[in-house]
Amino acid sequence: MLSVTAATDAILAALTTWPEVSVPLAMSSGRVLRQNVLAERDQPPFDRVTMDGIAVRHSAYAAGRREFAIAASQHAGDPALSLATAEACIEVMTGAVLPAGTDCVIPVERTTRAGGNIHVEPDYDATARQFIHARGSDHRQGYCLLEAGRRISAIDVALLASAGLAEVPVSKLPRIRVISTGNELVAPGTPIEAHQIRMSNGPAIVAMLQQQGFSDSAHLHLRDEQSVLEKHIGEQLADSDVLVLSGGVSMGQADFVPQVLSNLRVRKIFHKVSQRPGKPMWFGTGPQGQLVFALPGNPVSALTCCRHYVLPALLTASATSPRAAVTVRLAAPFRFAPALTCFLPAQLTADENGQLRAQPVPTNTSGDFTTLASTDGYLQLAADETDFPADSLQPFFHWAQS
Repeated sequence: MLSVTAATDAILAALTTWPEVSVPLAMSSGRVLRQNVLAERDQPPFDRVTMDGIAVRHSAYAAGRREFAIAASQHAGDPALSLATAEACIEVMTGAVLPAGTDCVIPVERTTRAGGNIHVEPDYDATARQFIHARGSDHRQGYCLLEAGRRISAIDVALLASAGLAEVPVSKLPRIRVISTGNELVAPGTPIEAHQIRMSNGPAIVAMLQQQGFSDSAHLHLRDEQSVLEKHIGEQLADSDVLVLSGGVSMGQADFVPQVLSNLRVRKIFHKVSQRPGKPMWFGTGPQGQLVFALPGNPVSALTCCRHYVLPALLTASATSPRAAVTVRLAAPFRFAPALTCFLPAQLTADENGQLRAQPVPTNTSGDFTTLASTDGYLQLAADETDFPADSLQPFFHWAQS
């Protein structure tokens, strides 16, 4: 039986990076960027006016001139004009190119118009280069706007557009199929008998995957019949990059999944991890390198294993980094006697010093997923310790990856 660290390392060793593909800019949000993005031009690409008003030569203003003849108007998007004489001005709008031959913008609120002339308030103190956003002051052409490996946000889309990218290089989305096994499972919206339970793991796992941008994820349910499992798991394996199964991996008479995967030539890398919940977890690779995760059927076990192993593996294969654990202080003492790593659900709060504290929220059993709704994530408590005192520092993993 592997330790948590050894299981993580074994999964990482089995990964390959999914290929790069190109998608339209409008489809890039949420995808993983695969190349550095460099600035197409200086930003701003010209001296940009930041105030409606008039553009003048500051030397004329400093010499005492307060009346200027209107030579022209410069709007945002117009080609740059040029001021020919110090006795004149050019009316300018916010966002316009600063006219050549000018170096000072005087706000319209400080001026009055009289026919074809502009008069500036006599006591207005204007300085050279005021209300001018200098060319290249944000960044220069060739500056690295975005680094490869980040998940593209809405703000990133603006930067990609500013770099002139109509197509964006991103990681290919894997085709993921989630399979729930069990005769007792009944889908929401259908009649249910007293001896049955609602199917919750599959929809929750798909939601967890889709929240991280893995949109090509779908779910199906199979009964605990070996021939049925072998037929349908085989079909999904042949047509997927990743399989995530829930249930059928323990030691019961109807736990057929390990044997079915073996029959389908899925190479077992490990079965069972020294942890609670989730000890029966199984991982292997298919004949074409598909990743196969077989998670326990108990909801807390399935969701914890998905968060701790499946999501980090998929993010790593997408050429991005999973969210790391944060160090928190235990808000209350906790005792865990088994020589297993304990994944303990917890709520986060901040003390008066801003230090994160985690309040343990033990589940009633590994089937008590109702309790998880009130938690922010889980603590990873070391297998070689039993007593975890209040204020001790412990690693904490958020349920969400971002």
